[in-house]
Amino acid sequence: MMAQAVMAKDKIILALDVDSEEKALCLVRELKDEVGAFKVGLELFNTTGPEIFRSLEKAGASRAVARMGVWMFNVHTTGGSAMMKAAAEAARETASKLGVVAPKVIGVTVLTSIDEATLRGELMVGQDVKAQVVHLARLAKSAGLDGVVASPQEIEAIRDACGPDFLIVTPGVRPAGAELGDQKRVMTPGEAVRRGADYVVIGRPITAADDPIAAARAISAEIA
Repeated sequence: MMAQAVMAKDKIILALDVDSEEKALCLVRELKDEVGAFKVGLELFNTTGPEIFRSLEKAGASRAVARMGVWMFNVHTTGGSAMMKAAAEAARETASKLGVVAPKVIGVTVLTSIDEATLRGELMVGQDVKAQVVHLARLAKSAGLDGVVASPQEIEAIRDACGPDFLIVTPGVRPAGAELGDQKRVMTPGEAVRRGADYVVIGRPITAADDPIAAARAISAEIA
């Protein structure tokens, strides 16, 4: 049972969707033993700059940082195959020169805030969401990326198309009863992992909870 709990915890990536280093470090110190990794978004990075990674390392987020290199970062698959290939090659070449483990490079497919009507009506994409996500996932794999970011509703289709070793990172997960916010293609963390997600990205259901530690542990228990 203990092994299951550790494995479940490690599948949680906590989104540090805050606007200051102080708030981010408070969350890291409180939750570093409850989740597997931390995600630095654009808001936090733009506020603090790259020094945030050094600060996270000092706060104990060892998996988030390795000699100022991140564990995982994403690019957008809609940038095209050449861009994705260049990003993956640059990350691995730089890591090799520095003598560090190369970060995982993953591609964002279709945002979880986008539904069928938005994809077709506003973005003028002629196929349905699942088909578009799978298409972009195949492009990412062909370009040498390690995996993709996709909603939980496309997990099984991506796994079938890209194989068991292709990483699937899943935002748009909400514990049962949690507010959906701007998310449209959602699922509970446990359901997402059971469908084959390698990692789930969770923010406000933990960070905005009255007891963040209890919230994180409840999600780990659901995953396990």
